[in-house]
Amino acid sequence: MSKVLVVEDSLTQREMISTLLKKIGLKVTVACDGVEALEQIEANRPDLVVLDIIMPRMNGYEVCRKIKSDSKTQNLAVVMCSAKKEEFDRYWGMKQGADAYIAKPFHPQELLGTVKQLLRE
Repeated sequence: MSKVLVVEDSLTQREMISTLLKKIGLKVTVACDGVEALEQIEANRPDLVVLDIIMPRMNGYEVCRKIKSDSKTQNLAVVMCSAKKEEFDRYWGMKQGADAYIAKPFHPQELLGTVKQLLRE
């Protein structure tokens, strides 16, 4: 069973995304901000991270850079999922090393399809 870490400061969004992922048989852990996310990644070694950008303590861009610059975690798939939906935001997210970028609000199938595809790769 694949493990996914959902990093989202909004409780509602965190629960919605977690529920969607659990319904397709994934083991889900959560973090409320970037600092907690890095601690969870160290402790639980997920297969994929769904990462918000605008968060307290450390934003998603910083978290993504840290994941992709560490030899132990550089192959971890990262899906940025953010309300920042301008083309520049998407470009900047991918430039930080994200494997995919989904703008909120999103269709559940878009997130699930992206997650399934990245876990297969």
